[in-house]
Amino acid sequence: MLDLQNDGFLNASQIKERAKSVFTDKAGPSTSEKFTHIPTHKVIEDMEQLGWGVVDAKEVKARAKNSIGFQKHLVVFRNPDVVINGADGDTVFPQILLTNSNDGKNAFTFKCAIFRMVCENGLVVSTQDFADLKIRHMGYTFEELQKQIRVVVDKLPLTVESMNKMKQIQLDEEQAKAFAKKALTTRFEEDQVEAMDFNLDELLEPTRPEDKGNDLWSVFNVIQEKILAGDFTYMSGAKIRKARKVKNFKQDLEINQKLFAMAAEFIAA
Repeated sequence: MLDLQNDGFLNASQIKERAKSVFTDKAGPSTSEKFTHIPTHKVIEDMEQLGWGVVDAKEVKARAKNSIGFQKHLVVFRNPDVVINGADGDTVFPQILLTNSNDGKNAFTFKCAIFRMVCENGLVVSTQDFADLKIRHMGYTFEELQKQIRVVVDKLPLTVESMNKMKQIQLDEEQAKAFAKKALTTRFEEDQVEAMDFNLDELLEPTRPEDKGNDLWSVFNVIQEKILAGDFTYMSGAKIRKARKVKNFKQDLEINQKLFAMAAEFIAA
């Protein structure tokens, strides 16, 4: 899972320990001469000018020797001055997740996320109002970055609105179990979910008193945390298996976005 609970900003050495590819200053060997390469550490420097510091960084494992240093990586930003204080004490910090690579296959992509203080849990916002924002390397400027970040910040009221709507929606036992079962399809194929035996009560059991409740926001957060942490068991054939923790950041982002989109469907219904 992503380390979104870091309280302080990481310095360059700490970022490098987690994702060396962030500091690669040249383009990958497969790129053309026309490719304009902007290193990720340049974006980090520009984000710092806008008040956003790095709280986490990760990179995918390079599959080939010549791809080391050029692979896809993730940088998580937070601005201490941008906070959403819930009326019920559920404070969240907006996050900006940046993904990039140095092989010419990816533009700078920005995703919106929120970090819950109560459970030190990170959620990736995914609705039709929060499509990924992208900046091509060739078109990168500080002014363009500033523009894109402003778009994210301007949409934060929509995040508050989504949270409040989720808190107002009460789920009965049948609805909660249906949501939990659908959430499992973010980690397993649909036919696998139907074939295997899952203890949905286990998946819906809160791990802390603050998350107890039948409202959609509470149920969603409980399920999201357990899905990513692998904190559930299931029957496959005659064997009881323990789910594995999600460690790959690409899978983490994908699951997170799908789960939030599923919860958003209840709001739209």
